[in-house]
Amino acid sequence: MLEGFNDVSSTVDGIRIRAVKGGQGPALLLLHGHPQTLMIWHKVLPQLARHFTVVASDLRGYGDSDKPEGDAGHANYSKRRMALDQVGLMRALGHPEFAVIGHDRGGRVAARMALDHPAAVRRLVTLDVAPTLAMYEKTTFDFAKAYWHWFMLVRPAPFPETLIRCDPDLYLKQTIGARSAGLAPFAPQAYAEYLRCLSLPGTAHGICEDYRAGITIDLEHDRASLAAGEQIACPFLALWGRDGVIEKCFDPLAEWQAYAPQVTGEALPCGHYIPEEAPQALLERVLPFLAA
Repeated sequence: MLEGFNDVSSTVDGIRIRAVKGGQGPALLLLHGHPQTLMIWHKVLPQLARHFTVVASDLRGYGDSDKPEGDAGHANYSKRRMALDQVGLMRALGHPEFAVIGHDRGGRVAARMALDHPAAVRRLVTLDVAPTLAMYEKTTFDFAKAYWHWFMLVRPAPFPETLIRCDPDLYLKQTIGARSAGLAPFAPQAYAEYLRCLSLPGTAHGICEDYRAGITIDLEHDRASLAAGEQIACPFLALWGRDGVIEKCFDPLAEWQAYAPQVTGEALPCGHYIPEEAPQALLERVLPFLAA
């Protein structure tokens, strides 16, 4: 499923980041979301590789990347720390400047990256996310019911980790399979890869620490950025699923304008898992934006 892509995994500040690379042209980094891996991009990689040198990586705590222990303040899994991993990876691969597309948790990492490393991020695309701070501060019953894992995974260790490890397949089906499109968008090989990686030692802890950071230190960083008037300087395209929770519960463009007044975007005809549910619609929207 990754034909034409070579393993370029690198160690960044002592953490091994799993990555593959292929194609030619300007550099483009792809970041996945929860509870998946770089395999989410398999339907769009061939077309993207015709125009870009594409690097797809696993976030720390996910996939085949390292899964360090969390710390008391959850800084090991802050989006700032996760962004540093990816910037370091791209520098190690010879790409000090690049565009980035981030889905779900990867979109949060990508947005923080654009704020913290404006010289590195040439263009930014987020997929089916609104800012974390806005989503927590404007939580509604409908949002909490649909995104139950946002509230379960942040409970103190080892409670949520234990639940995930007891039946990773059930957890996977209750997260990616319980959205608007069910399990239909996921190729059997991709699903098997998500399940393999979710079952690895340390993955459950890494996922929980990602979300614990999301409700603690990440909010501190976001509030500080807003108070300081920091803005995403690069061109920014926000896309989300017309049939998903982001469309139902939030106004993503309005929320992102607090960080990027010139952000543009729209809903695509799909649910949450845009790269697998609507790969062609995604390509039709991102290719002109990235090439501009």
